[in-house]
Amino acid sequence: MEDISLHLLDLAQNSIAAEATLVEIYIKEITEKGCMYLRIHDNGKGMDQQQLDKISDPFYTTRTSRKVGLGVPLFKASAEATGGYMRINSAQNKGTILEALFYTNHIDCLPLGKPEESLAALIFLNSEVDFVYCHEVNSRQFRFDTREVRKILGEVSITEPEVIDWIKKHIKSGLDELYGGA
Repeated sequence: MEDISLHLLDLAQNSIAAEATLVEIYIKEITEKGCMYLRIHDNGKGMDQQQLDKISDPFYTTRTSRKVGLGVPLFKASAEATGGYMRINSAQNKGTILEALFYTNHIDCLPLGKPEESLAALIFLNSEVDFVYCHEVNSRQFRFDTREVRKILGEVSITEPEVIDWIKKHIKSGLDELYGGA
């Protein structure tokens, strides 16, 4: 993967494949410590211990369309390449929490990329799923919640091209403000 936002897109798709109706993505950057903490929390069907034990194996996947599952192992390798970590907690019928720490000062740390593009794609392709995106830089925070957008939209679909375009611009503007004040 070229950047962390593409990893987040892939990992959120795993949540959706696990029948999640709510996916929460949280990123916290602490610039003076040179670290970025990420958490993806979903309310999907979760995993049992046997599945958790195999989740980092690239030759394990629950998908029937292919024989390898590289998303989680590549994300784990990306975090560990910076001196960080990746952990997963999950329980059947209770969902999954994936956490990772990246040391952003490390030469092998991937760039964050374009979270606004990844989130817009997730929303467009999964109109029945709600997403919460919270991003902190030092003590400043930006939050986006599709449930709030849906209330405002009423009968208008969240996947309308104009709405998706607004979502991208809104998230990008929020991130620009976060980094401008960092």
